Amino acid sequence: MLTFIGLGLYDERSITVEGRDALQAADRVYAEFYTSQLIGTTIDDLESSHDLEIDVRDRAGVEQHPEDMLEAAEDEDVAFLTAGDTMISTTHVDLRLRAHERGVETRVIHGVTAQTATSSLTGLQNYRFGKATTLPFPYAHGADGLPASVTETIDENRADGLHTVVYLDIKAEREEYMTADVGAELLAEEYPDLVGVVVARAGSPEPLVEAGTMTELAQREFGDPLHLLVVPGECHLLEADALVELAGADRDTLDIV
Repeated sequence: MLTFIGLGLYDERSITVEGRDALQAADRVYAEFYTSQLIGTTIDDLESSHDLEIDVRDRAGVEQHPEDMLEAAEDEDVAFLTAGDTMISTTHVDLRLRAHERGVETRVIHGVTAQTATSSLTGLQNYRFGKATTLPFPYAHGADGLPASVTETIDENRADGLHTVVYLDIKAEREEYMTADVGAELLAEEYPDLVGVVVARAGSPEPLVEAGTMTELAQREFGDPLHLLVVPGECHLLEADALVELAGADRDTLDIV
């Protein structure tokens, strides 16, 4: 059995009770933290809290060389841990399909995702979000200006009146996390007056939600990671009320329908 367990968003306590019980029952535990991180804890704290040893894999160990994990899952209960919800990344879907090809039974125990937490914290309705995008560090994509994947996603969502989640780049191996002020500065080159909403440290005891134009957000500081940005589309009246009350948005800058 191979059980994929989402750890939630922040620290060793963010896991669900179901996930904790499955973790305790596992014979072997693997994890990856290159797609996302639990900023509020460490591997040592995770191991100590759950009284187990965790084999942390890098990208190659999951995507290119997972054979030992899959072999173990043929005869033992194996847990595979990720931050957030475990099936958000295509990497994890691929691993699950490889297990099925070997006749290994799998199950998924979900955790809270950044996108659902963002909807909850901002008051923007989950069904009014369009396609999400990731804003990479400039050195990571090598193009001048914003990548087309970012601008096309924002523009298409706005044309349809939908909100956009802009995930900010993470380079786990370098412990480098794009902050919202840097992301806003990059977006301001193309969208200086576009309203954005910063969501910082979702899932922590003290998350931050703050709105402004991209130019304004680029001049502010938002504390420790992880951060992301939301570009609101057309807002229903209740959504606009929420952004004003919860994020300090200027109502006159919102597109209210």
